[in-house]
Amino acid sequence: MLFPAIEPYRHGMLDTGDGHQVYWELCGNPAGKPAVFLHGGPGSGCAPVHRQLFDPDQYNVLLFDQRGCGRSRPHASLENNTTWHLVEDMERLRVDVAGAERWLVFGGSWGSTLALAYAQAHPGRTAALVLRGIFTVRRSEVQWYYQHGASELFPDLWEDFLAPIPAEERGDMVAAYHRRLTGTDAAARLRAAKAWSRWEDSTITMLPSTRHQQSHAADLAALAFARIENHYFVNEGFMTEGQLIRDAHKLRDIPGVIVQGRYDVCTPMRTAWDLHRAWPEAQLHVVPDAGHAFDEPGILTRLLEATNRYAATGRP
Repeated sequence: MLFPAIEPYRHGMLDTGDGHQVYWELCGNPAGKPAVFLHGGPGSGCAPVHRQLFDPDQYNVLLFDQRGCGRSRPHASLENNTTWHLVEDMERLRVDVAGAERWLVFGGSWGSTLALAYAQAHPGRTAALVLRGIFTVRRSEVQWYYQHGASELFPDLWEDFLAPIPAEERGDMVAAYHRRLTGTDAAARLRAAKAWSRWEDSTITMLPSTRHQQSHAADLAALAFARIENHYFVNEGFMTEGQLIRDAHKLRDIPGVIVQGRYDVCTPMRTAWDLHRAWPEAQLHVVPDAGHAFDEPGILTRLLEATNRYAATGRP
């Protein structure tokens, strides 16, 4: 069960110095164990429910909306918006806002990607990792979800994803969406953003979830989510192919937990398994009756066990 809803005790904006204002908030106990929560997408933004993954008496948690989404500004901006800009933002937030020497890094889906990138760049600042729904932006992972693979499981929903794209452009759906999401036609941008967002929102749970299907229903939320996510995928996460698995040896001294839904269609278990093999020191928990979303019961139980255990023992 989630912890009770709380409000931040501090919040503000980080001026990145290159055109972005990044919203951040601190929640819980100012004297508690430092932690940072990394939301998914990229482009989703944080929600109040994310604060409830941490015992507010035991943790001092920093949450932030990554560049261009949520309460950060400018909205849906792709300029100076890369994985490594986000890693740099995390370091500034750690030092200037959280004042932490080291912290627990918690991330799911794209948040797991960013957590791995950060931990591999700054292993000495990463006290532990709690990861869920592993995604590393390899070509095969993007192709599975946006070209061919998941489409075989959800052919009815896939038809809606195909709809904004002419038949002659469907050989590269990510590129075709990129042209529309970055084009000058505002109506076409919004139509593409809505279709892109609906595809993910409708397939991330094992069973249909009305709440998840409405996650990015608002125009602004859909635009930020689709534009930023597509921008990262077109650019292969601003990493070399397979980088995060290849460099997993840098995590050897960092305690970690990997939580993966067996029937995760968005980020299939193959990637979590590859990460576990490259980083065998991490505990892998496969939830046999779950998909991708963090609040599916078995996944949520494992995540809360990890944050509670870290608060008590220093190891998730």
